[in-house]
Amino acid sequence: MKKYTLILWVWVASSVFAFAQKVDMSKLQVLKPRNVGPSGMSGRVVAIDVVLKNTNIMYVGTASGGLWKSESGGMEWKPIFDKEKTLAIGAVAIHQANPDIVWVGTGEGNPRNSLNSGFGVYKTLDGGRTWQCMGLEKTRNIHRVIVHPTNPDIVWVGAIGSPWGDSQERGVFKTTDGGKTWRKVLYVNEKTGVGDMIISPENPNKLIVAMWEHRREPWFFKSGGEGSGLYMTLDGGENWTKQTAQQNGLPEGELGRIGLTVCNGKPNVMYAIVEAKKNAFYRSDNGGFKWEKINDNGGFGDRPFYYSEIYVDPSNENRIFTLYSMISMSEDAGKTWRVILPYSGDKAIHPDHHAWWIHPTNPDFMIDGNDGGMAITYDRGKTWRFVENLPVAQYYHIRVDEEIPYNIYGGMQDNGSWRGPAYVWRAGGIRNSYFEELCFGDGFDVMPDLTNPRYGYAMSQQGYLTRYDLKTGAGKLLRPTSKDGTYLRYNWNAGLGQDAFDKSTIYYGSQFVHKSTDRGDNWTIISPDLTTNNKEKMKQGESGGLTMDATGAENHCTILCIAPSPKQKDVLWVSTDDGQLQLTQDGGQT
Repeated sequence: MKKYTLILWVWVASSVFAFAQKVDMSKLQVLKPRNVGPSGMSGRVVAIDVVLKNTNIMYVGTASGGLWKSESGGMEWKPIFDKEKTLAIGAVAIHQANPDIVWVGTGEGNPRNSLNSGFGVYKTLDGGRTWQCMGLEKTRNIHRVIVHPTNPDIVWVGAIGSPWGDSQERGVFKTTDGGKTWRKVLYVNEKTGVGDMIISPENPNKLIVAMWEHRREPWFFKSGGEGSGLYMTLDGGENWTKQTAQQNGLPEGELGRIGLTVCNGKPNVMYAIVEAKKNAFYRSDNGGFKWEKINDNGGFGDRPFYYSEIYVDPSNENRIFTLYSMISMSEDAGKTWRVILPYSGDKAIHPDHHAWWIHPTNPDFMIDGNDGGMAITYDRGKTWRFVENLPVAQYYHIRVDEEIPYNIYGGMQDNGSWRGPAYVWRAGGIRNSYFEELCFGDGFDVMPDLTNPRYGYAMSQQGYLTRYDLKTGAGKLLRPTSKDGTYLRYNWNAGLGQDAFDKSTIYYGSQFVHKSTDRGDNWTIISPDLTTNNKEKMKQGESGGLTMDATGAENHCTILCIAPSPKQKDVLWVSTDDGQLQLTQDGGQT
C-alpha cells in the first residue's frame, strides 16, 4: 500500500543525497513494500457509512490513509482506495437502494494546518473493487457527498475548497447523469465553501447548506465573513434562499462555520451549531424555516473550525450528540449537556472526534471516528470496542537506529511518538504490542541517541522536547527556555538535529539555533534570529477569527529544519518556515 512505501523512499532519497549519484530505479522494481504497522493507535477517521441491508459492511474514510472496507462488522478491514491518486478522504456515501454504488469525496473537510488535499470525487459500481474519478479535481477538499435516495445518478457534492487561497472551485456541485457532467448550483464567492450540507429524509429535493467563509495562512487562521450563511433549496438546487436573522431567527452579524443535522424520525426537527459573535445552539421545528436559540452557554462543543458535527437520535428528536474534543449528549433538545466520552477514564476512547454514524432504526448501534481511529458501540455508548487494525497513523517523521534488527521511530499526529521493530526473529511477525510509546501529544521528530540506544529524543507540539529512557520509561523535559525574557518561537513541527562528530551534541530550533553538548541538560544559543522576524506574521495569539484558536499551530518565523553535516564538522544547514535558508561553516559563529 502507498503509505508503507515511505520508509523505502526515505532510504532511496537519503542514498541519492549522500552519494550524489543517479539511482537506477529499475533495480528497485523487485522490491515490494511491506506493512510493519503500527495500527494499535490508528489515525484520523473523518467519514463513515454502513450498508443498511447488511450492517456488517462498513466503509471508513481517513484523513490521509485512504478508504477501508469491512464485511465483518468491523473485525477485519481491507484498504480499497490505494490505487487512486490520493489517500485523503473527506466524505463517503452509499446508495442504500443499490449498496454496490458508493461515492467518495476526497480531501478532508476540517482545515487544520496539516490537512490533506484530494483529487475530486470518485464512484464505484462494484462495492469498491474498482473506482473511477468522476471529476471536480480542482475542488481540492470535499466535505459532504449526498446521493439521491432513489436515483444514484443524482448526486450533490459540497466542496469546502482549498483553505489556502481564493478559488471558484467551491460550493455545491450537482450531477444528474452519474458524474459525467456537473453544474455548480450554489456559489457565494471565491472565499466561501461548504461547511455542512443535509438533505430532508422525506423530500430529496430539499437541502440545507451551510456556506462558510474562511482562510488559512501559515501564520494565521480566520473563520467567518460575509460569505457565511444558511441556504435552502426546495427544487434540488435549482433555486436557493438565503436565511436571515430577521426572517429565520439566525443570529445577527457575521457568521462562521455552521454544523447541521436533521432527525430521520421527525424530519421537521433540525439542529444547528452556529459560530457567531457568541456561539450558540439552535433548533427548528418546521424544517429549517424558523430557528430558535436554545443554548449559548456552551457544553455543545469547542473549536468550531475543526469540530462542527452534530447528530440526532432517529428515535428521539430531543437526544442529540455533538462531536468535539469530547462527545456530549443532550436529552432535552440542547438545553443541557453532559459528556459521554471524556478524555480519560473507564469509558474514554481517543479524543478529537470528527465522524459519527447512527443506525436509523436501532440507535443503540453507533460508530465514532476520531484522531485515534474508530470505535463501535451496540449499547448506546455504555461500552465501546476500539478497532485495533486500521493502520492509518499520520507520521510526521521517520528515523531508524543502528540496532540489529533495526528499529523504526516516528511521531504521529495526535498519537504520540513511537518505536517499533523493522523485523522480528520470532514466529508471528510484527505485532502491535511490539511498538512502544515514547512520548505523548502530537508526535513529530524522534531521534535515537547516538551515544546509547537506551536513550533518545522525542518532540511534541509547542516545542516540547523530551529525552526518554527505554529501560525505566522515565522522561526528562528538555525544551530550551529564555534566560533574558526573549520569547522563543517554536514551530508546530520544530527543527531537531544531532552532531555526527560529537554524539553528545544536539541542536534544536526556535527562531534561534540552540546547542547542547550534554544531551539536552543545558543549552546555548549559537545563532541570531535566523528568520525574517516579520511582526505582521507573528499574531498567532489572535488567530481563529470569530472563535479564537491559538494552539501554537500558527507559530511563524520559526526554524523548521536543522541538518548538521555528516561529512564536515561545524557545518549546519538551517531552514525556516518563512523562506530563509541559512548555513554556518564555523559551528555557528557566522
